[in-house]
Order: sequence, then C-alpha cells, then structure tokens
Amino acid sequence: MDKILDKKVINYGEAIYEAITQEMARDENIFVYGLGVDDPKGHYGTTKDLHKKYGKLRSFDTPLSEDAMTGIGIGAALAGLRPIYVHQRMDFLLLCMNQIVNMASKIRYISSGEHSVPLVIRAAIGRSWGQGAQHSQALQSFFMHIPGLKVIAPTTPHDVKGGLIASIRDNNPVIFIEHRMLYKNAGYVPSDTYEIKFGKGRVLREGNDITIVGVSHSVEDSLRAADLLKGVGVNAEVIDPISLSPIDNEIIRDSVNKTKKLLVVDNGWMKCGFSAEIIADVATNCESILCQRLGFPETPCPTTPSLEKHFYPNPQNIAKKANEMCGGDSEWNPPEVVQHEIVSFKGPF
Repeated sequence: MDKILDKKVINYGEAIYEAITQEMARDENIFVYGLGVDDPKGHYGTTKDLHKKYGKLRSFDTPLSEDAMTGIGIGAALAGLRPIYVHQRMDFLLLCMNQIVNMASKIRYISSGEHSVPLVIRAAIGRSWGQGAQHSQALQSFFMHIPGLKVIAPTTPHDVKGGLIASIRDNNPVIFIEHRMLYKNAGYVPSDTYEIKFGKGRVLREGNDITIVGVSHSVEDSLRAADLLKGVGVNAEVIDPISLSPIDNEIIRDSVNKTKKLLVVDNGWMKCGFSAEIIADVATNCESILCQRLGFPETPCPTTPSLEKHFYPNPQNIAKKANEMCGGDSEWNPPEVVQHEIVSFKGPF
C-alpha cells in the first residue's frame, strides 16, 4: 500500500509529466530528448514546456537519426547522466536495435559491472487514427527477449508514474512502453514521488472462474470483458503484469492454480510473443490448466476502422472466448462496449 495519503485524480499523460518533472527537479543529471519533445503539445502533454522549465540543455528536440541519438544517450549514461529518450512511435526503435541490443543491454555485463547504462527509452505503441502497418506496432516481445534490458508497460496512471520514476532511478537500460489509447485515462495518483517495483504485477479484478492476463491497453479491454462476463455468470480475475521483464510469474501461477483457466490477451502478435511466454511458464509450472490466447492475427496492422475491428482484441471477443473456456454458450454474442478512448482520439501523433 502507498504510504502517501495525498492523492489527486490526473490522467496517464499528466502522471508521466509529473514523474519526469519531479525527477528532473530532484536530479540535475536527468535530461529529456527526442523528436518533438518541445512541441507545443509536448507529446500528449508528457514533455510540455520542460525546455522552458529546465532549460534547453536538459530538454531538446532531435533530428530523425534514431540510431545516432540512441548512441548519444548511451554515451551520456556512461558519463554519469540519466537520459530519457522519447519516441513518438515504438516502430522506429527498429532503427536503434544495434545500439539497444548490442551496446546498452550488454555494457554492464561485459564490463563486469564496472559501467552502467541508466537510459530510459520511452516508446508509444498502439492504434490511433488509422496509422496502419508501420506506425501501430507493439514490439515488446523483441525487447523481452534480450538479457540486460528491463521492459515495463504500465496501464494505470498510478503505475505509470511510479513505474517511470523507478525506471529513471534504475541503473539498467529500460524500455518504457506507453499506449496511445491510455494517455487520457484518469485515476488517483499520489502527489509525492514513489516507485513501482520491477517484477511485481497486480490483480485488478478478483475472480474464481478464469484468469485473464493482458498487457498495456489490453488490460483495459480485459476489465471491460470481465464486466460483460458477469452478465452470463462468469467471474473473471484480471491481472496486469505491469513489468514485462522481469515479469511476476508467481502472481499469474497463483491465480491459474485457483481458476484452472488462463486467457492471455496480447497487445501484439502471438507467435514468439508475450502471450507465448506466459502460457509456456504456466504449462511448465502448473498442472491441468486450460490455456488460450488472443492477439494480433498474422498480418500487418490495418489502417481502416472496419478492418481494425477484426484485427485488435476487444472487450467483446475477449468475453466471448473466456465464456467458451468456462463452458458457456458458444452462440453468446456480448453486447458492444464503446471504447471511448479510441472513438475520441484525435492525434496529432
């Protein structure tokens, strides 16, 4: 439980901003850089006017040179600074893979712990206004695969603030994943600084019939699916792992040993992905568990809303799959749930 009682309601983007500005005030070695960080809208408000508040040496725009800019972050981290590198889209971390995979993740190991790379790479994922195959990808499984990297994908405003503070203070490189559809979601957040521990998940909804594990925005849709399932007498337990690497396998094992059924809802492709890792751990360490998963079909992300309805997991197909796993009527069609954050999203990014 939080020791801090002073809480307020703010949204996900504001919680990120609050984490950054509080940490920048605490530690002058922290700086923020990336494409558009000094934009008037400040990347969903998360970097708004930081260059005015802390100066242009501690918050600055960058050219379209992702590989070189990652190298600058690694060098700065090795020199004792604590960079936060902001990416408007995770897709373009692919341009930095040598720096992230062969440099940042391995320097501490190959130097026998003599050197550390305290670099946070913020990366936005997810659908928005039809950005299609090259601007909507979630590549968390790529980075979960690499020893030496920490990967975190908070869902709630509370966890995104505490998770980002923990990431900034960590001496390892961190891939910090933010879903575009979460930036306007509001919740109670402590005013003071606090940390969310890596490797600790959270049960967001308790239940006895089936365990549903999501990641990032699919946690939100899993909670909506749990509400739909109540209508057919199914009591679902919903788990948010928060930290993907390291991941809290124990909280998932404890849940599935109770419910005996597991549905993993990935916010990415299923092959060799997050859902495969969760199910592999449960199959190895738990007995007699029925496991299923949902995620992106094996095709690039579509652009049009009519195709997006069939591509992305949603509360209805999550609820339908979970009900079938619990022995429910396969003909049941859950009522449509309006995903307000998707309907109302206007960009710009």
